[in-house]
Amino acid sequence: MSVLILLWRNVWHRKTLSLLTIFSVAVTAAVIVLLLLYRQSVEVGAEKGYGPFEVTIGAKGSATQLALNTYYHLGAPTGNIPYSLLEEVRANHQVEAAYAMTTGDNYNGYPIVGMEPGYFATRYGTETAMASGKLYAKLGDTVVGAHVAKALGLHIGDTFTGAHGLVQGAEAVDDDDEDGEEEAHHHSFAYTVVGILPPLLTADDRAIFTTLDYAWAVHALDPDKPKEVTTILVKPRSLLGAQAVKTTYGGVSNVQAIYTSKAVADVVNVLDKGSQAVSGVTVICVVLAACSILLSLMAAVQERKKDVALLRLIGKSRRFIWFSLLGEGLLLTLVGLLLGLALGHFGGYVSREAIFDWMGLQIQSWQFLPGEWWLIGGTLLVAVAATLGPSWQAYRVEPLQLFRS
Repeated sequence: MSVLILLWRNVWHRKTLSLLTIFSVAVTAAVIVLLLLYRQSVEVGAEKGYGPFEVTIGAKGSATQLALNTYYHLGAPTGNIPYSLLEEVRANHQVEAAYAMTTGDNYNGYPIVGMEPGYFATRYGTETAMASGKLYAKLGDTVVGAHVAKALGLHIGDTFTGAHGLVQGAEAVDDDDEDGEEEAHHHSFAYTVVGILPPLLTADDRAIFTTLDYAWAVHALDPDKPKEVTTILVKPRSLLGAQAVKTTYGGVSNVQAIYTSKAVADVVNVLDKGSQAVSGVTVICVVLAACSILLSLMAAVQERKKDVALLRLIGKSRRFIWFSLLGEGLLLTLVGLLLGLALGHFGGYVSREAIFDWMGLQIQSWQFLPGEWWLIGGTLLVAVAATLGPSWQAYRVEPLQLFRS
């Protein structure tokens, strides 16, 4: 009888305990894979999140809030700044490109963003060749992100009306005449889809883009009132240029200029603290999985002491007994590990749309991550450590003494 046949018979004989062991290992591996996918999405999102716009200018307030609203389309803007500031920024010789952004409305929960068309070529280059249609050119034209088009089933030529606020139902209409008039403007202003963006793998996939002046038209801005924008995105000519721009416009009244990379790094640090808490739970899962393997094999040794003694009497070596128990632990671990890897990636794949809707993070499942090698190696080492005790106990069985007792 070969070791493999013996392993299979032993595992099959104790189906319930074997399945529980496999399940504990699989759950642990799946949680770790999901954590790895989450961390990768955060890193990729931070890397691609703001493109070449190293400086962001907006209203006074939280720097992280400004960065999240501008580049990830999350949360509320910090306020508005004068539109006239845009021309000053563009006239600065340290600035290579600058684009203003207006926001504050949504369609079915997806943000409507006013942005100058040049933004796409500056940020994405040739990647913005439309999946279909063309870029917007006049008031009311919109270009929708790939995720929005898929989620809402939008096509070229479709029309819709937006709503005030950054999420669906964010602001109710009360009896105030001014509020009612503003809401009427929203419902009477129609957008037309003229283009659909290709997948850009950034939060722009979940936004609807239109001309910068949409906000002034929708909110019926008084022609005599100075125009305002939400944010100005700045691509400096150099790192020294970025410092000069930040210093110059950070001193303007009620205006802040931030280093985008620093603000995004602060967000990533906050997310990392959350993932560290999840890591603590994962360590507990690893310990429980190791205990499950240990208890399973200890029970197996107690059950099969006479079987082990009989194998020794018919001539099987102690090494054979050792490897049969060691192999059983590794087999159960390996099956659970492979199942857990598959479940982790499947879980990431199934939840990718919800996570992208919620946080704007792209989960890239079914791609082998570098951390998975550590997961495989570490899990097998834990399995070996858990099987050493029971294997040694079986190795020391004296067949004649056992049968005499």
